[in-house]
Amino acid sequence: MKNLAVLTSGGDAPGMNAAIRAVVRTGHARGISTWGVYQGYSGLIEGNFKRLGVRDVGSIIQRGGTMLGSARCPEFKTEEGVELAIRRLHGAGIDGLVVIGGNGSQTGANTLRKMGFPVVGVASTIDNDLYGSDITIGVDTALNVALNAIDNLKVTASSHCRALLVEVMGRNCGYLALMSGIAGGAEAIVLPEVEVVPEQVAQRIQEGYERGKPHAIVVVAEGAKYNAEGLCRYFEEHDLLRGYEFRSTVLGYVQRGAVPTCADRLLGTKLGSEAAEQIIAGNSGILIGVCKGELTSTPLDVVVTGHKPLDPWFMKAADMLAR
Repeated sequence: MKNLAVLTSGGDAPGMNAAIRAVVRTGHARGISTWGVYQGYSGLIEGNFKRLGVRDVGSIIQRGGTMLGSARCPEFKTEEGVELAIRRLHGAGIDGLVVIGGNGSQTGANTLRKMGFPVVGVASTIDNDLYGSDITIGVDTALNVALNAIDNLKVTASSHCRALLVEVMGRNCGYLALMSGIAGGAEAIVLPEVEVVPEQVAQRIQEGYERGKPHAIVVVAEGAKYNAEGLCRYFEEHDLLRGYEFRSTVLGYVQRGAVPTCADRLLGTKLGSEAAEQIIAGNSGILIGVCKGELTSTPLDVVVTGHKPLDPWFMKAADMLAR
């Protein structure tokens, strides 16, 4: 291998830049030229490549987002688009590709694998829903952003005797809601993985009010049957809560754009460097992740078809502790 490329795709995640930096500098240490693909799979099809030296990735480890950018690319979902992307790679003399991203990104990586192009994935998504890694790049930062918001909201909720419904990201995975809800001492946590019964949520909040609690915090995953605003509306329409005023707050993209924590910088560095080592060594068609504290490689075709459930211990703890 003489030339290695790296791209980021899908939603940005704090720690992606650490992974890019690790790929480039590991490649340099192994005598490999490394190229950045700008704007994800769209840039791959357009041939938007730039050679990256060690100084080009200096001072990016502490930055959120991705220096390479990301974009949606419907064209890459077509056979013609994939073939064009591979022609662009071959035309630039690139021998292998590292793809940093979540489910959609790794599905694209697996498509390249099927077409015979060497590719290695790096597990990166704040949703933590990617099979093949216990934790993914960006999760720790997103959790800390959510937790900080919950702590702040609890203060103002107590001042005004309010029930606040806080919506966190995660698509159809409730990991962020579950973990931030437990760590933030929420009275209730609403997840996509569990059937939502608004009357039961309201009853738990009402019981807390009757015990003298000055506030209530409900953490709601964005992919749940009822989002925060929808749950508020249901409570109001069915007159389910008495005593508390209730409000909804949507955290949204603030969770994605934060400065990466130490944990995410280290995870991005570890996974990015290992991905470069693996593809340089001739191993491809895999996702680099971490399971039980150890670096792992999982075949991409298993990753894109696998399902990652929530930890049953935390699911049980959430119900027992939210009182």
